[in-house]
Amino acid sequence: MVNLVEAQKPLLHFLIRRAGLRQHTVDVDGEGTVLTFWVPKDKLPKDKSTVCEITPEAAAPAAKIKKQSKTKAKASRPSVVLVHGFAAEGIVTWQFQAGVLAKHYDVYIPDLLYFGGSTSPSTDRSPGFQAECLVAALGKLGVERCTVVGFSYGGMVAFKMAEAHPGLVRSLVVSGSVVAMTDSISETTLERIGVKSSAELLLPDSVKGLKALLSIAAHRKLWFPERLHRDYLQVMFTNRKERAELLEGLVVSNKDATVPVLPQKILLLWGHNDNIFNIELAKTMKEQLGEETMLQSIDKAGHLVHLERPCVYNRRLLEFLAYVSAEASKE
Repeated sequence: MVNLVEAQKPLLHFLIRRAGLRQHTVDVDGEGTVLTFWVPKDKLPKDKSTVCEITPEAAAPAAKIKKQSKTKAKASRPSVVLVHGFAAEGIVTWQFQAGVLAKHYDVYIPDLLYFGGSTSPSTDRSPGFQAECLVAALGKLGVERCTVVGFSYGGMVAFKMAEAHPGLVRSLVVSGSVVAMTDSISETTLERIGVKSSAELLLPDSVKGLKALLSIAAHRKLWFPERLHRDYLQVMFTNRKERAELLEGLVVSNKDATVPVLPQKILLLWGHNDNIFNIELAKTMKEQLGEETMLQSIDKAGHLVHLERPCVYNRRLLEFLAYVSAEASKE
């Protein structure tokens, strides 16, 4: 029987390719760590020894492709990196943002380790390691400066990137996340939503568990056929052992946790009804991060704010990116 979620992938890939992106693998370290990335088709580095296209372009006259690439390469556009959360890979998470952003920016959409086709022989499961792999891959893709947009787990990775590499990360947009998942935040969050562990919530192994995750993550009640839930579980929750280890690697003790002083402009773009990382947590984080941080909330949206209210989310995101670009031009 056809998996309905898998069957929709070619259509999603087609739409992302129409937006001007192409899927590649990036050899991060030459030792087996590989990330899959959707990147602008005209912004690939000349040295392609560590960057390989997964889906070759449709046949076209070589001269025409060369001419188009040469013309587009003259236009320098800001780079935006979209980092997904824990329940889906990159383009599934950002399907409503990729095309809109690609009209104005060079958009890069990675799959984090153990999502999509990304993998590593390393035993390091920390957000810091994810961040370093992303930074290394972006370097090989020729990205020198960028805004990083992180959702949930991807937001934690984005904070790590900004802290360790301020020269690369110009600004941050974070939704439904925290700087660090401390003991106290983890315990309070799990108790509030009524689950025993992060794995119980984020790694469902049954239709009932997936429905519970969606009911907590979304403000509005979502309905999908039972079969679609089963197919989603089969396609999106692979590498379960490694992902369980990623969740274990998230939590740090309260005494070891510090809020870094970040020089970047930061937008906390929140679903006002987020049941996982609520708006009060976002307000506290804004105060901790300092004056370069602003908080905006979107009504009638939960943790999945970018999927529930994509038009509002995209408008706020574009406004912030325009503001960052204008400020950068003054430097």
